[in-house]
Amino acid sequence: MTATTLDKDALKKKYAEERDKRLRADGNDQYVRLEGRFEDLAADPYTPWKDREPVTDHVTFAFIGGGFAGLVVGARLKEAGIDSVRIIEKGGDFGGTWYWNRYPGAQCDTASMIYLPLLEETGHMPTEKYVHAPEIRAHCGRIGNQFDLYKDALFHTEVTGLEWREDTSRWLVKTSRGDAFTAKYIGMGTGPLHVAKLPGIAGIEKFKGKSFHTSRWDYGYTGGSPDGAPMDKLSDKRVAIIGTGATAVQAVPHLAKATKELLVFQRTPSSIDVRNNEPIDPNWFDSIATPGWQKRWFDNFVDNQSQGFPEEDYVMDGWTELSRRIREKVRQLPPTQWTPDSLLQAFEDADFEKMEEIRQRCETVVDDAKTAEELKAWYRQLCKRPCFHDQYLQAFNEPGTQLVHTDGQGVSEITETGLIANGKEYEVDCIVYASGFEVGSEYTERAGFDPVGRDGLSLSKAWEDGMRTLHGVHVHGFPNAFIVQPSQAANLISNVPHNIVDHADTISTIVAHAEAQAFNTIEPSIAAQDAWVEMVLSGQGMLIGNTECTPGYYNNEGAGLTEKNRHGLGHPGGAKAFFAHIAAWRESGEFKGLDFS
Repeated sequence: MTATTLDKDALKKKYAEERDKRLRADGNDQYVRLEGRFEDLAADPYTPWKDREPVTDHVTFAFIGGGFAGLVVGARLKEAGIDSVRIIEKGGDFGGTWYWNRYPGAQCDTASMIYLPLLEETGHMPTEKYVHAPEIRAHCGRIGNQFDLYKDALFHTEVTGLEWREDTSRWLVKTSRGDAFTAKYIGMGTGPLHVAKLPGIAGIEKFKGKSFHTSRWDYGYTGGSPDGAPMDKLSDKRVAIIGTGATAVQAVPHLAKATKELLVFQRTPSSIDVRNNEPIDPNWFDSIATPGWQKRWFDNFVDNQSQGFPEEDYVMDGWTELSRRIREKVRQLPPTQWTPDSLLQAFEDADFEKMEEIRQRCETVVDDAKTAEELKAWYRQLCKRPCFHDQYLQAFNEPGTQLVHTDGQGVSEITETGLIANGKEYEVDCIVYASGFEVGSEYTERAGFDPVGRDGLSLSKAWEDGMRTLHGVHVHGFPNAFIVQPSQAANLISNVPHNIVDHADTISTIVAHAEAQAFNTIEPSIAAQDAWVEMVLSGQGMLIGNTECTPGYYNNEGAGLTEKNRHGLGHPGGAKAFFAHIAAWRESGEFKGLDFS
């Protein structure tokens, strides 16, 4: 089907109807954390807890978060000659999201050549285009070992307080393990995917069977292992999984084969496009892995999601396919018609066509016509995180797998023995919560600590009207502090590691400069910060994530951009414009907007 044969008005009406079914007044408050009465569900099932004495020393750089952000910043600092680097991590090892996500089938959904950071530095060749979680965790350990980041790391440790000490120009770091040490510099990279959440369903605490969150997978109950051994203890079990997002899309095929019965409770279907994963050919990899190759791939991926016309697409995935479609439609227009309105029309037409293909794929793959219809996603492809898989839709052809489509309403209640949806109770032995991680909360709430900078100013107070930074990294009033996150920077959500690597380059360059010149403090000027925020707010934000989309974390659960959260947008020129700006800023050596003293 093409845009000229599709009834676009009917599709827009259908999209709006499906969105309206799912709008909720409670928004992000519909979820609850794995704490309090659910604290047992938050326990680390992967690494035994080890007692240790509190740490009371001093380090040059302390980084909070042992995922990609901490690892890449730590590696870049070590390369720059900063040896005293400590990473504080609440998990039992490095990995961040990939420490916790060990559910069956877990893998990256952005191509590994650009998703795994520091491939060139470590000399690692990914085994697949989309590698699985064990290889990602191993790569995290590889970075930690190669750059000697294990030496001073503190695991199973959460930061509880950060306070700037003016008299010593040092940060005091306090933790859940009684640590109280100082650091000249601090970095914060807690990320949006570390506070697991549950759906706030009535009666959720009543269930007497087995239940767990996908980030705390209980292999003792299911059998199998994080390395892919089959789950051999579920053959007589009736299992429910709540959630049909990216996590469930990967886990459901494995549960479908292992369980006696699998009930998939769906509020909103994901769009499921073809994955086409394949092994990476070592000979091909050797031919492209020449000096600077990964940066070239990073840049090419961004180029292919920008408004230009790159000659090549190295990655060739679902993210760049939509861009290729848009560019082809633009090419069909005479240059005199290359206007903002025509570009928006090209985007819309390409999206309608793609989503119709994805919906027709349900009919092609799924045997039962009713199930196929209920698995169709009625929204624009980038309204929610696009999913790609070659076994998820097929899982509904398994005789024991049943889709419980709730038409946007979700599970209404959980009882001692099961779940109630569509007015019917389903008795089960086990409930798996594939409900993801907290995204829409305030930064300091999600981090679990509230840094206190100059003159007793807390970060939550400084940001009470919205985030304010220079380049998304520095905050006035918080000397020698660095934040690693995409907002007010590239905001490249399709490949977050690229944001991380770029911020790490910035941080290591600045710290190396400060150390070489014997500066005590680094802080952005208020004028530079205000100018940067004003520039960010001048943009319109993404074409996606608006209130016309079905509710999800891309659009603040349907609430869209508020005056406060619109501060979390990226550079108005897009990721490519930000990366070009910050590279020139770094390379100039002037560090305009930063005050060194």
